[in-house]
Amino acid sequence: MKFTKRPNPNEAFPNPNIPSLCYIKNVVKNPNIIVGDYTYYDDVDGADQFEKHVTHHYGFIGDRLIIGKFCAIARGVEFVMNGANHRMNCVTTYPFYIMGGDWGSAMAPIKEELPLKGDTVIGNDVWIGQHVTVMPGVHIGDGAIIGAHSVVAKDIPPYSIAVGNPCHVVRKRFDEELIDLLLKFKWWDKDIVEIEELMPILSCSDLEKVKQVLRTKGNENNK
Repeated sequence: MKFTKRPNPNEAFPNPNIPSLCYIKNVVKNPNIIVGDYTYYDDVDGADQFEKHVTHHYGFIGDRLIIGKFCAIARGVEFVMNGANHRMNCVTTYPFYIMGGDWGSAMAPIKEELPLKGDTVIGNDVWIGQHVTVMPGVHIGDGAIIGAHSVVAKDIPPYSIAVGNPCHVVRKRFDEELIDLLLKFKWWDKDIVEIEELMPILSCSDLEKVKQVLRTKGNENNK
């Protein structure tokens, strides 16, 4: 099948029939939020307000939220960034120094004293369910699925299904061979015309057939 009309990855709202669906990369303004093509967010309160769901994201810390291509992010998802962390190597965790007045002169922590956990990284083709909270510095692998209302405080491997609070892996989506083939093939990095040609396979539930196609294409790429 040849596609003559496709969604524009550079438009904020690609489908006028679903006004809550938004390609995130076209609405974020913070340079420390980096989002790949075709990754969308769905929120009835206004999908173009995605940055409001990235909390405690302060420029002086410098941490980034990096989200890959073709991700599906449901409504109510919150990314908690490193600015939410408090100093824990003192008697109190209370941040006197941000309260104003004379308290503002109290000893503020240096950046190295804060429990910073680095960038938060979401892979490609990740599905994050409703009202999930992703904690600072977490890495979620390609193809993972995060169940609704989960709190993700640790890294999630590629092509895993993870749920709960704390979020934990309940099973792998596929066997190791198919996962390995997919991670090597990286369909999301292909030209959009090639991705369109692959859509019947990407949407196929006959996993043995999928493996055969990926093996063949892998062999072709190695020639």
